[in-house]
Amino acid sequence: MVRDVMNREPVACQASDAVGEAVKLLKRNDISGMPVLEGEKLVGVVSESDLLKMLSAEDEGGLWLPSPLEILEVPIRDLIRWERLAAGAEEIGQTRVSEVMTKKVHTVGPEDAIEQAASVMVRHRINRLPVLEDDRLVGIVTRGDIIAGLGMGASEVEED
Repeated sequence: MVRDVMNREPVACQASDAVGEAVKLLKRNDISGMPVLEGEKLVGVVSESDLLKMLSAEDEGGLWLPSPLEILEVPIRDLIRWERLAAGAEEIGQTRVSEVMTKKVHTVGPEDAIEQAASVMVRHRINRLPVLEDDRLVGIVTRGDIIAGLGMGASEVEED
């Protein structure tokens, strides 16, 4: 059961938190994503992928071959792009988690089978599932937790 492998003390942030604070929580706890709450209610999940999307550069599209005169322009264009990125970094840190989080959240219950949790993760290509009981966050289960749980099951079989 999910209850046997889940983390019972999930790290979570509030939807109103600044992205900078969420990043600090992820780093401090050595995790790549976490549930997002409004009060006690689960409203989303924020992951490294969500945060990286904020930093992705604009798509220039196609192959660009500079003319001889543009060769001098390229370093200047790159410098301007770098300065824009640096200026935006401070702005990004103040963005609210609610603006970058994934809002469509897949969840499981503590009494669900580990196989069911694994199936949801594979089907939706996600790495973690919040565990809800009576609409309250009671844990989180990750792919690593499931693998560890399968390992526990195998060692129990070997002992018999």
